[in-house]
Amino acid sequence: MFVCAAEHLIFKPNFIYFSLRKRSSGVECPKSAFSDVKLVIPAEIFHLTKLYQEDKHEKKVNLGVGAYRTEDNKPLVLPIVKKCEFEVVNDLTLNHEYLPMSGNPDFIKVATELLLGSDCKALQEKRVAAVQTVSGTSACRLAADFLAKRLKRRTVFFPDPTWENHGEIFKHAGFKQFKNYAYWHKKRRQIDMSKLLVDLASATEGSVVLLHGSAHNPTGMDLTKKQWKQVAEVIKCNNLFPIIDTAYQGFATGDPDRDAWAIRYFANEGIELMAAQSFSKNMGLYNERVGSLVTIIKDPKLVPALISEQMLFVRPNYSNPPAFGSRVVAKVLGDKKNKEEWLKTLREMTDRVKTMRKELLQKLQKLNTPGRWDHIVKQRGMFSFTGLNEQQVARLIKEKHIYLTRTGRINICGLNTKNIDYVAESICQIVKESAENECDKPEEDKVKEK
Repeated sequence: MFVCAAEHLIFKPNFIYFSLRKRSSGVECPKSAFSDVKLVIPAEIFHLTKLYQEDKHEKKVNLGVGAYRTEDNKPLVLPIVKKCEFEVVNDLTLNHEYLPMSGNPDFIKVATELLLGSDCKALQEKRVAAVQTVSGTSACRLAADFLAKRLKRRTVFFPDPTWENHGEIFKHAGFKQFKNYAYWHKKRRQIDMSKLLVDLASATEGSVVLLHGSAHNPTGMDLTKKQWKQVAEVIKCNNLFPIIDTAYQGFATGDPDRDAWAIRYFANEGIELMAAQSFSKNMGLYNERVGSLVTIIKDPKLVPALISEQMLFVRPNYSNPPAFGSRVVAKVLGDKKNKEEWLKTLREMTDRVKTMRKELLQKLQKLNTPGRWDHIVKQRGMFSFTGLNEQQVARLIKEKHIYLTRTGRINICGLNTKNIDYVAESICQIVKESAENECDKPEEDKVKEK
C-alpha cells in the first residue's frame, strides 16, 4: 500500500478505493477548473427582454424583441398552425424515432418548393440539395462550416449592418477574413447602392457574400429587382459565392413568392448558391426551430455526394433535426386549403405592420420631429432602422422605458394603438432635446466630433 503525494488517494494491491482525508492546516484545495470563467453579458436582444420584464413602469414598451406581436401585444399562434399541431399530436401512426440526418422528406419537399417555386429550373433538373436544419441559425452555421472546412473558403463579406449573429457564426466555422460591403447610408437613410457595388467588385475571386433575401435585418431596406440584377452581375463576373439568408420569406410583403424573387432570379441565372431558410417568423414557430439549408449547384450528379458530405457536419453537431415543427410545416404547406389559410393570416400580419409604419410616420411628422422619417414606410418586414443614435436610445430606455437596440432598430410589431402615441411623443422629445444640445455646443467641439 502507498499514499500519493496529494494525500487524496490510497492505493492497495488488487483494488483502489477513495478516501477523503482532511487537509493539514495551511494546505489549500485545488481551485476549480472553472475558476477563470467570467460572467458575460447576454445577447442584446435577450438582455433587453429581461430588462423589460423586470421594469414595473406602466407605460413600458418592448420594441427590441424579434418576434411578431398582436394589437394586444401578445405572441400570435397562427390558427392554421394550431390546427395542424393538433393533427400531428393526434396522429397515432407517428412515433418518436429519429428523423434521417438530412431531415423530414415531406418537409424538405414543400419547404424547398416554397423557396424556389415548383417551376424552378434547378429543381426540375435535380440540381438542388436541401437538408432540414435547426432553424435559420443552424442553416447559416452548416453553410459556413461546409464552405470553410470543406471548400476552404476564408473570406466572407457582410452587409453593413447585418444581423449581429452572422459574424459569430462564420468566425466559429473557421473563416479568417471578415469584410463589410456598404449597405445603409446613415445620412440619407437608404441603401448606398453605388458604394455597395464598388465594395463587391473589389472582392477577390471565391469570396463568400452574405445577402438578405428580404426584410433586411436590421435596416428593413430591400434591394429593388434592378439592384438585385446588378448584384448578381457582379457576383458572376467576380466568381463570388452567395449565401442568401431568407429568414423572413412572406413577412416582408405578405407574398412569399414576391419575397423569394431574388433567390429565384439567381437560380435562373445559373449562379451556384446556398440559402438559409427559417419558419420562425412566417409561421410563428420560434421555439420549434424549423429551417433548412438549400444549395443550388450546376451538376445534378454531385447532389448525393454534396448531401452526404454535409451530413459529416450535421452528425457531430446535432445529429438529427427535430420532428414536430417540420411535421407541422409539412401539413400547412402540403395541403392547398391549409396553405391558403396560412397566406391569409400572413397578409393580415404584414398589413398590421404596414399600418403601424404609416401611423408612426404620420405622428412623428405631426409633432414636427426634427429630421426625416419617411424611410420608416419605405422599409419592409418587422424592423425599422430609425436613425436614432446610441445616446438617444439610452435615454429612451432609461427615461421613457422604451426598449430598443443600441443601433436604433425597432420592431414595428411592438407598436399598437395603445402605445404608438407615447412612443412617437417620446422619440420626438428626445430628438428635439438632442438637436437643442447640439446647437448649444461650441463650434470647436462640433468639429472635433466630425
